[in-house]
Amino acid sequence: MKKGEKIDQSKGRTMVAGILNLTPDSFSDGGLYEKEGILNRVEHMIRDGADLIDIGAESTRPGAQTVTAEEETERLIPALKEIRKHTDIYISVDTYKPEVARAALDAGADMINDVSGLGYGGVEMAKLSAEYKVPIILMYNKAYHKSPAKQDDLIGYINSVLFDAAQKALKAGVSEDNIIIDPGVGFAGGTENDLTILRGLEDICSWGWPVMLGCSRKSFIGNTLDLPVDQREEATIVTSILGAQAGCAIVRVHNVLANRRALDMLGAI
Repeated sequence: MKKGEKIDQSKGRTMVAGILNLTPDSFSDGGLYEKEGILNRVEHMIRDGADLIDIGAESTRPGAQTVTAEEETERLIPALKEIRKHTDIYISVDTYKPEVARAALDAGADMINDVSGLGYGGVEMAKLSAEYKVPIILMYNKAYHKSPAKQDDLIGYINSVLFDAAQKALKAGVSEDNIIIDPGVGFAGGTENDLTILRGLEDICSWGWPVMLGCSRKSFIGNTLDLPVDQREEATIVTSILGAQAGCAIVRVHNVLANRRALDMLGAI
């Protein structure tokens, strides 16, 4: 995808979002690109078949240290501007802070990835999406949306939370075709909840809004298979295939090439 394009699910091809963490403490690749070089990493992901790049400057892993909006902006904006000088690849900014999102949109980002699902910035974040006419990803996050009263209705509860968030976004002026939802694997309250989400993906995808799935190398894989972070790639690919079969529009991954090849093979079959 190029800058300014729309997320188009009608072609039936699951898109791959390559993860670019600008944080020193991300669970999988913290500090890696300070050594490899940010531009080299982006160009690598583009060659490997990334449809878009999701850039984050604050780790959201459990126990991660929070940073101020000023710190996050200082990490994010120079890198974003440099990337924009060299490529027109579609860029999503992974942040829950409205002031950071605004700075990123001014610097050339194409989409907001709000991991709080409007739980932190509220309507202010939605209004940014409306003002800049860009898509916004609304994610379920137990830290902001709590848990269902009945644990056996997790999927119904997530659907309800995301529907409510989408309605808030629509009332704030976001267009219907600029809403994307994310069921929040890794943010739902533990391994069993994450597996429940994966089992219920078809239900979550049935609403009609594009769905982004982010499972790459997350702890539920490590807990299920007793594997360290650097040995979770095969399991990540399984979740990408599962997501594509359920109807997810985007999978967010670290290893673009492996997941792109797997999804292309699925498409050929």
